[in-house]
Amino acid sequence: MDRGPFHVVLVEPEIPPNTGNVARTCAATGSVLHLVRPLGFSVDDRHLRRAGLDYWHLVDIEYHDHFEDLLHRYPEGRFFYFTTKGRRRYADVQYRPGDFLVFGKETRGLPAELLERFPEQTVRIPIRSGARSLNLSNSVALALFEALRQTGFPGLV
Repeated sequence: MDRGPFHVVLVEPEIPPNTGNVARTCAATGSVLHLVRPLGFSVDDRHLRRAGLDYWHLVDIEYHDHFEDLLHRYPEGRFFYFTTKGRRRYADVQYRPGDFLVFGKETRGLPAELLERFPEQTVRIPIRSGARSLNLSNSVALALFEALRQTGFPGLV
């Protein structure tokens, strides 16, 4: 199952530059990027390509038609669902290589039914009261680098 230090999952991402930035982060860390359809853009979108720069050949990407497909493909995976409604702070989780960091669409986050199904695996990035959320690509970077820090930055120099 473990092809990289971590797996980053974007559920129905909508904004090409965010996904491109996340792809670049995954390329730089050796993390696997999972994109769950429907996507709010074409994978040939020029904004997506530009944000990922010349890193696309370094990105290990899997596409899934439904989130359930991902769960069935990785039945032993540990999944952490990032949401402003998370029970624990992201830095309080004990990450292990191979964990899945799951993020929702930019406008609405993860589906409520998913959060209700896995409440103990929900995590949040603390932000000030009145702020709605952080940018998706920034959230992914924060979470992924905390997981990498905790595990000694495996495979990175």
